[in-house]
Amino acid sequence: MPFIDLATAPPSNAYLRPEQLSAPETFFPLRVRVCTTCWLVQTEDYADHAELFASDYAYFSSMSSAWLQHSARYVEAVVKRFGLGQQSYVIEIASNDGYLLQYIRQAGIGCLGIEPTGSTAATARAKGIEVIEEFFGEELGQRLALQGRQADLMIANNVLAHVPGINDFVSGFVRALKPQGVVTFEFPHLMRMVDECQFDTIYHEHFSYLSLVAVQRVLQRNGLGVFDVEELPTHGGSLRVFAQRLDTGERAVEASVGRLLQRERTAGVESIAYYAGFQSRADDVRDGLMTYLIEARRQNRRVGAYGAAAKGNTLLNYAGVRAGLLPWVVDRSPGKHGMYMPGSRVPIVDEEHLQRERPDDVLLLPWNLKDELMAQLEYIRGWGGRFVVAVPRIEVL
Repeated sequence: MPFIDLATAPPSNAYLRPEQLSAPETFFPLRVRVCTTCWLVQTEDYADHAELFASDYAYFSSMSSAWLQHSARYVEAVVKRFGLGQQSYVIEIASNDGYLLQYIRQAGIGCLGIEPTGSTAATARAKGIEVIEEFFGEELGQRLALQGRQADLMIANNVLAHVPGINDFVSGFVRALKPQGVVTFEFPHLMRMVDECQFDTIYHEHFSYLSLVAVQRVLQRNGLGVFDVEELPTHGGSLRVFAQRLDTGERAVEASVGRLLQRERTAGVESIAYYAGFQSRADDVRDGLMTYLIEARRQNRRVGAYGAAAKGNTLLNYAGVRAGLLPWVVDRSPGKHGMYMPGSRVPIVDEEHLQRERPDDVLLLPWNLKDELMAQLEYIRGWGGRFVVAVPRIEVL
């Protein structure tokens, strides 16, 4: 059944170089549907995953200090909980630029990253981390097992939603995991997306939108059993799911699993009614952003944005924002400077541009990082600048 239709947009990380501005862009429909049998929420697929995650992929996880701190805390916790040491072996799927495995390596634990995007893999290798530059799935998992490289811990942060063939992807973990090994998955929680109208987390690179109800079914179908779950504040509200092999795992299932499954079912994630009305709420956010930008222009208030991230691209494209209403967006990633946001074609600039321009308002596109960004950019208060977010509604902070 239909969940939401966000019209069309280019891939959210397909940033444009100046010479591309005179050429057409490829836009794909951005529609999401709900399976009323298993209650998995997925996009309709129009773009191949290899096209979305190209060699010049521009998202580097280490650009967020909050995410680095989150990763360091995770490593400290799992090393202690599962007794990992120098004889252990850790594999991270979608290891990006080594943002997390650097802490595993610092703990003296052997590790391997699996990362298909060449730009981020190269950065991880520069940190001394071994990386296999491939997409993960059953075949690669089996190959690792045959090479004697099964893991005590496998990590998959913010990647379960990014795979088009979720069953093939999950089946790879069972093959690459030691009999008593553990897998942890982190992903944005569907309930938080629905409750807070986080529709800007929808983009082509996200093939699935996940509840614990749906994830448990997918994992069980492919030989993994959930034994614990934690709720996290990251990415607007995420889950960290702990799983083990169904055939050999011996860990007891924690009460947290049953509690969250019951909460989801009580909220209605297995009912059609739960998904109704999301479209109109997203339309209200879209209209609120455009009203704010138009009124700011009429009042001669100068507005800039911060964070050239996927969330912002979804929001700007759905709202129809162009550079005439939003003249620039700041980003910390040097690789994005001098480029343009896909679809909206808003120029991406460095932070010095913000300091020179002194806008009246700064629109924080990655609202999930608003506390970190407001602390980082606190100096705009010195000239009377304000922070603004658009999701779940326009709000001046």
